[in-house]
Amino acid sequence: MPKQLLPGESLAFPPVHRHWIVVARGVTPMLVATVAVLAVVNVAARNLLPGELRLLTSTLMLALLVLSAISLWVRWMEDSLTVTDQRVILEEGVLRRSSRVIPLDRVQDVSTDQTLIGRLLDYGSLEIDAAGAGGTERFDHVPSPERLRDRVFLLTERVRKAL
Repeated sequence: MPKQLLPGESLAFPPVHRHWIVVARGVTPMLVATVAVLAVVNVAARNLLPGELRLLTSTLMLALLVLSAISLWVRWMEDSLTVTDQRVILEEGVLRRSSRVIPLDRVQDVSTDQTLIGRLLDYGSLEIDAAGAGGTERFDHVPSPERLRDRVFLLTERVRKAL
């Protein structure tokens, strides 16, 4: 969510974060590696390795898994798409932050793109085509992209009719 709204500006609906699949896909390789190392260290090599080494290895792998999950969760929380009654704001990144703003009166087209898995799990990409040099902005892994597309479209139509 943007740190500060403009005077007289209000949220059209709560900020949208990427779909949970982003975190799940990001943490899966570390989870698989952790399970594999724990299985080797604590089952297959149980009699070959001293208890202290097994404990140290297990603790280290679990700590890396937790740190990986926290890192992915923080990144997930910081990436957002916010729609107000005046503009669309796309914000991404934790250490290197980028923010793009599209005034609703400049939105020319809102479209979605979903893969088969995206349709099954209800996520996809939202593309907003704006008039001017900015061109098309894309926000990937949006939950319920068609519903969001329709809501942004209705807001842009209201703004146009008010002008």
